[in-house]
Amino acid sequence: MSTVVIGIALALLSSVAYASAAVVQERLAELPVSGLAKNPRWWIATGLNGVAAVLHLAALRAGPLSLIQALGVLTLPMAVPMAAATWRRRVSVLEWKGIVFTLAGLVGLVLLIGSAGTGGELTLTQLVALLVVAAAVLIGLEGLSRTPRASLLWSAAAAGVAFGTSSAVSQTITVRLADAGLSAVLTPLVLIAGAAVAVLTVAGLLLTQRSYRDGLGAPLAVSTIANPIAAAAIGILLLGDHFTGGYPGSALALVCATGAAIGVTLLASAPHDGRSRVPVSATRPD
Repeated sequence: MSTVVIGIALALLSSVAYASAAVVQERLAELPVSGLAKNPRWWIATGLNGVAAVLHLAALRAGPLSLIQALGVLTLPMAVPMAAATWRRRVSVLEWKGIVFTLAGLVGLVLLIGSAGTGGELTLTQLVALLVVAAAVLIGLEGLSRTPRASLLWSAAAAGVAFGTSSAVSQTITVRLADAGLSAVLTPLVLIAGAAVAVLTVAGLLLTQRSYRDGLGAPLAVSTIANPIAAAAIGILLLGDHFTGGYPGSALALVCATGAAIGVTLLASAPHDGRSRVPVSATRPD
């Protein structure tokens, strides 16, 4: 079996794990943050997210970045039907249209922005500056909402930014360890980067949890879009990456972004499971 086939298989398994985690998190969306740690299903979701992240990293080592990143967006068309099944309903035509538009736009964006990486690493100064800017962006996104539903979508965007930033910082850790070995673990750069990845991951999980309070589809689409865009922006601005395709690629990226935005709008306007949601304590175990 070729390494590319192995990479594809690992990427698909990662998408299944991410989708399963999202479905479990949605079922816990009504719980306050203080109650999450007491619920075993929250830890199941956290474990699934961790497994998915490990599988994704393994897939990136076995297959080309552009292909693996494109397969990663399959989390959306997997999660929405899975969530609908847990609520014992069918996926609506509007949701399927939203999935198709979002998926097409996302695949195009990932192929354009995900294949130009140079594998660079952040300096300590760049890392600190990035973390300050990321914190400001996350706080700003959380403060942009004017309506409850918009608030949930901004939380989803913030979650995507947190995960995308975490991915970029993780790359620095990987590159530094590959170059210097385990001796790099106790350097200020790796220590700060490791702490940042932990904080950003927890922030992303909690923001994602909050975003699912009125349904899964639209928030998951928003966070899935924001993640690679944030990571690509960091790569281009700080790591020497470049946008592929020149002006034609930019025009195509705009078309893809428009398609993804249409998909998110359709998913946001579709009926939401949360409208008939009952307290978690009253639901049957999954």
